[in-house]
Amino acid sequence: MRNRPVRMARWSARHPWSAIVGWFVFVVLCLGAGMATGSNAATAEDFRVGEAGHAESMAAEGALQRRPTEHVLIRARSGGPDTGSAAAAARELTDRMAALPEVAEVAAPVRSRDGHALRVTVVLKGAELEGRKNVVPLLAQTAKVAADHPDLVVEETGSPAISKGVNDQRADDLALSERLTLPVTLVILLIVFGSAVMAGVPLLLALSSIAASLGLAMLASHVLPDPGVGTNMILLIGLAVGVDYTLFYLEREREERARAEGRLSPEALVELAAATAGRAIVASGLAVIVSTATLYLATDVIFSSLATGTILVVAVAVASSLTVLPALLVKLGHRAERRAARKATRRARRGGGQVRTKPATATATGRKPGNGRVFAALLRPARRHPAITLCVSVLLVLGMAAPVLGMKLIDPGKDTFSRDIPAMRVHDRLTAAFPELLVKHEVVVRSAPDRTPEVREALAELSRRALADPLFAPHAEPVVRTSAEGRINVLELAVPYPAPSDPAIESLDRLRGEYLPATVGALPGVEVAVSGDVARGRDYVEHESRKLPLVIGFLLLLTFVMTVWAFRSVVIALVGVLLNLLSAAASLGVLVLVFQGTWAEELLDFDSLGAIASRVPLFLFVILFGLSMDYQVFVVSRIKEARDQGMTARAAVLDGITRSARVVTSAALVMVTVFAAFVFLHLTEMKQMGFCLAVAVLLDAVVVRMMILPSILLLLGERAWWPRRPEQQTGTAAVPVPPVATPSTRPVG
Repeated sequence: MRNRPVRMARWSARHPWSAIVGWFVFVVLCLGAGMATGSNAATAEDFRVGEAGHAESMAAEGALQRRPTEHVLIRARSGGPDTGSAAAAARELTDRMAALPEVAEVAAPVRSRDGHALRVTVVLKGAELEGRKNVVPLLAQTAKVAADHPDLVVEETGSPAISKGVNDQRADDLALSERLTLPVTLVILLIVFGSAVMAGVPLLLALSSIAASLGLAMLASHVLPDPGVGTNMILLIGLAVGVDYTLFYLEREREERARAEGRLSPEALVELAAATAGRAIVASGLAVIVSTATLYLATDVIFSSLATGTILVVAVAVASSLTVLPALLVKLGHRAERRAARKATRRARRGGGQVRTKPATATATGRKPGNGRVFAALLRPARRHPAITLCVSVLLVLGMAAPVLGMKLIDPGKDTFSRDIPAMRVHDRLTAAFPELLVKHEVVVRSAPDRTPEVREALAELSRRALADPLFAPHAEPVVRTSAEGRINVLELAVPYPAPSDPAIESLDRLRGEYLPATVGALPGVEVAVSGDVARGRDYVEHESRKLPLVIGFLLLLTFVMTVWAFRSVVIALVGVLLNLLSAAASLGVLVLVFQGTWAEELLDFDSLGAIASRVPLFLFVILFGLSMDYQVFVVSRIKEARDQGMTARAAVLDGITRSARVVTSAALVMVTVFAAFVFLHLTEMKQMGFCLAVAVLLDAVVVRMMILPSILLLLGERAWWPRRPEQQTGTAAVPVPPVATPSTRPVG
């Protein structure tokens, strides 16, 4: 494993065109295969968890599962609608909808209690999650009816229309994030390298890695269904790590080029870079992959999709850094040498003197590498007063982490979606006129067919108790549906409160804890469970809470093992795990401080949920551990190299962190740019993810790696490398130096 990156780089350097062409053929094949097979979308069955999931399984057994439903709201532009005009519009709408092949049934019009609105309910064919694909013809017919009745407002909403609106908005948001991040990333790379060509290399490889990963994700979806979030994660993580890995490799090649002063060929330079940065990239990539794989333990289709997308794009990004990047560097190195030779020839001809080839030290990769005063200033407190710096920094980070103790979790439903979506604005007007449509609890009962009368009587008693409770909609008639064979019965109870609200949650608790045990639940041999929007959210949060200790336990264990494997040091591994915990806790604390309250709503353009989206903490905790390992591996690798060269423990720490500071900070700025762009998205869940990731990366790169880590290592000294100290050598690093070849003695090719 230790020599494999070097062998791969050596082959690519000697066969650059084969490596370059092979890479882009690989990208095209991955993308083409994915597009040819298509993506296997997750179904409603894949989302079922807890009691709500069990209830939905029983309902599906009797063909009584929830179906995609649209509602068309008909009202006057001012005041109450003309009865005849509204009825005519409803008839026309009913005829148009009934003629569509996507429609299963159209219900009779229902007038609101105040008489100002009319509602037509349309049920689509197919599964619940397929509605967003089939809703377009329905929206078109609604628009035609609206055009035919200009005196009325005819508008449509429902879960299919809202889902379509969310998907369209997400696509627009992702396009916006790309327009924001790509130029800023390019500017950062231009500042780092001072060369447009070299600044374009990381972007080229990152985008090609994303393209290949998207194709592979489509193929993987036939094993692990795609709930529609995998693409977001590939774009989010792919650009960040793709640029970072390439940046680390390029920076190391540039250092070797400057050190060699033209004495080494481009092939030898990339081999030296592979022996150091290449190995670090492999270790870092494996750490991210192993950390992210713990998400599979959550046994949740969304987390599995996020894990698959992240693992694929990280693996592909590592592969690009070890294969096509060395080939590109060799070709660019030869190009720089030829340009230098031509310039020397022109100068000689003008001066009439002998041709002298100026060594191409930094011409291929921009300016000569180095670290500025800013990094020296950041490192100065740890260098001079490590104990004080450690205490102050840790207290600061712990203070940032403190709000996490008050974190509240919520499963955001459709009521939390952006009102920039037209269907959501119609949803608000619909539920204002028909509050019974806000939330429905679904009581599902399974029994022997001959007990159906007994079950229906118990359900009737349950309905009477619920209707007497102010938490339930008093004017909504309870609906009971029975399967054809009589084994499954479903009772729908309306609640006039939005799903995330406290009254809606209290109504569920009262239904499950009081009314069911006293009615249907008291029947022997009868199985009963409750589903619905509120039940789904509550059960999902509880499911995640149960899985959280398992995921975090394996995450800590695997991170520790990976660090021991990478550096052969138990102490370094323990320090890495503790620092990752500190960084993740601090970023989650800032997330709670900003998003759980209302003070930052206008600043970041969001409506506070009063809580954190339930999927965010677990996902961020795992991803942050993986990303923190990036910097841990690259910084500690430089320290270990310096120690292997014979430096003292103190000198190795200062030298390694100083040398890695500029590239680590540049990589962090790229990641922060990518993640911060997601704060501009509409979906609150994505805002929270992007914000927390940006804060975590910035905190990790500046405070943790520039202050806390060096302070700890300086205080530990030689003990940091227990039980095995790095090999102490003098003079050169323990890396084989390839044969020297100067531009004047080697053929140019």
